[in-house]
Amino acid sequence: MTHHQSPPTQKFTNYRKELLELQSSTDNAAVKRATYELELMEKSCFIELNGIVHHYHDSGPKDAAQTVLLIHGWDCWWMWWHHVIKYLNDRGIRTIAYDMRGHGWSDPDPKNHYHIDFFAHDLHELVIKLGLGQFHIAAFSFGPFVALDYARVHPELIRSMTFFNFGYLHNSEFIKNFATGTITFMFNNLLRKLTWWLPAYIFARLVLAKNTVMLHDILIGFKSLGLCAPEAIDQTTRQITSFEITESVPAMVAAVDIPIQFVAGEGDSIMTSENTKILKEYARKGIYVCVPECGHLITVELPETASELIVRQVAACS
Repeated sequence: MTHHQSPPTQKFTNYRKELLELQSSTDNAAVKRATYELELMEKSCFIELNGIVHHYHDSGPKDAAQTVLLIHGWDCWWMWWHHVIKYLNDRGIRTIAYDMRGHGWSDPDPKNHYHIDFFAHDLHELVIKLGLGQFHIAAFSFGPFVALDYARVHPELIRSMTFFNFGYLHNSEFIKNFATGTITFMFNNLLRKLTWWLPAYIFARLVLAKNTVMLHDILIGFKSLGLCAPEAIDQTTRQITSFEITESVPAMVAAVDIPIQFVAGEGDSIMTSENTKILKEYARKGIYVCVPECGHLITVELPETASELIVRQVAACS
């Protein structure tokens, strides 16, 4: 299906300008990183979805037998998948990695609508405009919320789903109030205002990751903080800590008759492996995989493992 391509967003243009300037530096490692990202940007496309210009990265064979649509997590962007994208493309799989509204290189929503159902509507319009037909989904952290909301309405288009670091959500009045205030303050008032990546990395290494992460991936993660709309952080945090959502997740999983692979990091303190295993039991066609010595950031901690698990799920459900 043909569709009209939109001009690049200002966030994309500004980012590309920074990379071009970095290519002229005397830091060889920085030049290498900039060159690599500029090459990735050659596969970047822009499309209007529900009145908002979205960025998506489309790579791999256009006539591939299998397509995997990659959905990023909370306060993240498409670039968190860059290792996975290369791995899948090298094996003949097409990948579509997009930025949700207000994230990455996608424009913010002028009406500040950042709820799960809006993200799911955007996803549906992307699928329709690209004419994807049937495809597989891989999503991590917040991404599975969007995938499940989409699958509830359009299950016939999805061959399989792989969820990373996503599980049953225990909730209480204390957890809801504490998590909402603390997380929003931490990201919008502290981490987003940092001008140096090291404090953010120390936080991630102590709280989120169990493995040392490459400097380039640290910088990619750090960039996502500034590219995400503050309102998106606030609204998504409030929604995923609400009783309405936490109590509905098991039912959302049980409602879809689609093979779901639940992948947990054994050392994930955010979405524990125990809670992932609990949620898997609600799935009609669920399998559970626990990855040893892994925290909450599997796509950058152990990208080859994450990629192999996606490939295995695609092969099993094709």
